[in-house]
Amino acid sequence: MKIKLIHIMGLLAVLAIFFLYRGTFDRMDYFFQDRFMQKESPVETQIAIIAIDDESVSEFGSWPWNRNVHAQLVDMLSEGKPAVIAFDVTFPAPSADDPSSDEALISAVKNAGNVVFPVYGTFEASAKQGAIDALEISEPFPALKEAAAAVGHINTIPDRDHVVRNSLYRFMYEGEQVESFSWTIYKMYMERQGKSVSADMLPLDAFGQFHIPYTERPGQYEAIPYAAVLNGDVPAEYFQDRIVLIGPYATGFKDEYLTPLQVKKMMYGVEIHANIIQALLENDLKHELNWKWNALILLLAASLAYFLFRKWNMLISFLAVAVILVAFVVGSSYLYGQGIIISIGYVVPLLIISCIIVVGFHYVEELLERRRVTDIFGRYVAPEVVNQILKNGEEGLKLGGTRRELTVLFVDIRGFTPLSEKAEPEEIVEILNEYLDLAANCIFKFEGTLDKFIGDAAMAIFNAPLLLEDHPMRAVEAAWAMKEGSAALERKLIERFGFGVKFGLGIHTGPAVFGNIGSKSRMDYTAIGDTVNTTARLESNAKPGQIIMSDAVYQVVKDRVIANALGEIKVKGKEQGISIYELEGLK
Repeated sequence: MKIKLIHIMGLLAVLAIFFLYRGTFDRMDYFFQDRFMQKESPVETQIAIIAIDDESVSEFGSWPWNRNVHAQLVDMLSEGKPAVIAFDVTFPAPSADDPSSDEALISAVKNAGNVVFPVYGTFEASAKQGAIDALEISEPFPALKEAAAAVGHINTIPDRDHVVRNSLYRFMYEGEQVESFSWTIYKMYMERQGKSVSADMLPLDAFGQFHIPYTERPGQYEAIPYAAVLNGDVPAEYFQDRIVLIGPYATGFKDEYLTPLQVKKMMYGVEIHANIIQALLENDLKHELNWKWNALILLLAASLAYFLFRKWNMLISFLAVAVILVAFVVGSSYLYGQGIIISIGYVVPLLIISCIIVVGFHYVEELLERRRVTDIFGRYVAPEVVNQILKNGEEGLKLGGTRRELTVLFVDIRGFTPLSEKAEPEEIVEILNEYLDLAANCIFKFEGTLDKFIGDAAMAIFNAPLLLEDHPMRAVEAAWAMKEGSAALERKLIERFGFGVKFGLGIHTGPAVFGNIGSKSRMDYTAIGDTVNTTARLESNAKPGQIIMSDAVYQVVKDRVIANALGEIKVKGKEQGISIYELEGLK
């Protein structure tokens, strides 16, 4: 079965859908999401970050600090009446050297009544789809947890390229649900605003995650040094009715993650929480299309590409595919803004690979077609003529001629008529084919062009359509090869019929016109002119087994051949005689 373009495009589409289902090239998908979908937007002023930064570490000493420092911060913030105070810092155990500092922190947290602390779960190496169960959990020590308004987990599940693009809404521990840190803060904030929220609003995937639409690059959120707040440089009223996030803001804490909006540096965990909370506040939640819908988009893209490649020429098709690629990228960005994520990371490579394969397919198809045409028509006309027609297309089929010096060779079979009387028609055709095949092979061997067969004769031209150096000598060599090759054929005929046949050849060099000659419906690629007519007359004067050259040929090749002068002969159509020579060998 011949492979067609539709088979190749179909196979590409099937492979793309299979890879989509397996998530083989998700990194490519992430690339397009990160570059063309994630957009910056103005900072959400409802969120403030108090940074545990290098400046604060220099003032309060190395981490961890005495918990009296945190208690003092909570008390100061409470005076300004923030909506939520959230520590992105764990306190898993009571203080070993200063129990009074624990009591101060617990008291400050109770008095505030709006403080959220993080918990952290430990999972199996490979989590299954659905509700994820934690094997262990790290949470604030019991008294602090009891004093807190709420707790939420700070677990992240990076993608294969270690970039955090999703937020895990919840996991299960000992039969109880542990919601995320960001969701807990958002929910508490909304309750303080007199509004209730439900997790049903979250577009969760099979693992219970939802996409994070990052809007701020690292360092773009307002980050106030911890020390600046405690020193009174920032008044408590500044945080009124706001969400206050407190977390590490220095590289030494190792709380940094890769994100889609990274700019030479990673994003701190507290900034990621800020991005998640901002998305929840703005209800900027993205629904990722099911893989089946993305598969349908792939099929449509493949079908469209196939239609373009079959309908239009290559250049227009490629330009159209380029426009489609841009449309997909722009369209995916628009849909992202509308809350829908499509996987163009599979569509774009499919279209690009389709273009590359189509180029290769058409090249191979054209190569095979040229070979097929050459093989078929090369049996009727010279292969050089076929190649010229294929190269020039319609131009190569126009009537017209070119004037050039050519060497023309005529060869005829002597003694063929008596043989025809003794042999059967089938045997005659077989013998004729053997002789003409020998003649054609010798012409092609020395780069001549087989013009035509004329019954038991043949005509060849040298130096057309391709320029050929030393074309008279090439014609002489071809003629001598015919004479030598015919000896074996003659012996075979003598054995079968009692007598054989020989070649008679004539060679002449001179100006002639060659090209497509005839009518628009039927044309021959041939040469015409006095040179051709003269060569035919020379061949008709040749005896069986004799090769006659004109003086024009002899003067070019005389130093390389053995020839015998035969004097002048009169030929039809010429008033003056022609000096001829018999070729007897090659030096």
